[in-house]
Amino acid sequence: MDTYSFQPLVGISGGLIRTNEWSPLVVGHRQSYVEAVLQAGGLPVLLPPLTDPRALRGLYERLDGLLLAGGDDIDPIRYGKTPHPRLGAVSPERDTAELQLTRWAFADSKPLLGICCGLQVLNVARGGTLWQDLPSEHPEGLDHYASATLRRWDTIDHPVTLAEGSRLAGLLSTTTIGLNSLHHQAVKRLGSGLRAVGYAPDGVVEAIEGEGEAFVVGVQGHPETLWQVAEPRWRRLFATLVAAARQTAAPALRAA
Repeated sequence: MDTYSFQPLVGISGGLIRTNEWSPLVVGHRQSYVEAVLQAGGLPVLLPPLTDPRALRGLYERLDGLLLAGGDDIDPIRYGKTPHPRLGAVSPERDTAELQLTRWAFADSKPLLGICCGLQVLNVARGGTLWQDLPSEHPEGLDHYASATLRRWDTIDHPVTLAEGSRLAGLLSTTTIGLNSLHHQAVKRLGSGLRAVGYAPDGVVEAIEGEGEAFVVGVQGHPETLWQVAEPRWRRLFATLVAAARQTAAPALRAA
């Protein structure tokens, strides 16, 4: 049997993309997420934003791990707030699917990694809130949209200070690491069962973890575009996700 038959399935949340005004919507996401999971030894599965809970559950149960990828803003109605004037585009379908997937994964101790908006989804799913627009609500802070302004994904924009004893500090073997920055929203009030373990120099939360033993990690930057050259230590984040998924894999995979 092919070697890949024994690799854990890691779901990557996808979005609905309009390529032009007359074509049907496309389900997709950036190749960098797929490559990060593949190089770590996992099998990436792109997840459409299903709104039928039975279909979504059926897909979820086949996964060994979950990667919440970056995306648009989360509708503030999801955390009980009114929209800020500078709120960006939102996707009701994706919000519905990702929040439900996150709640299931958290409840089942299924390995879970949130990247950029994925970190924010994790926080909102646990009852947390967000800064809807850092430039106007946190004007004294850093430029957290620096990489996007440069139109680069592989730059180091600022250091992140990690809490000693945190899961991230342990797997990265450091308490300070560089990260890129392509976001205008961030964690405001932390959700239940989570702890903040990484901060930018201006105090903005850049990393969170679950309080339990299960692998639950959120990173505000985009390490999937840094592990190749700019900061190779980020490779360990994906290796740990896949290793955790392998440990909690479906019975057939464990038996193999």
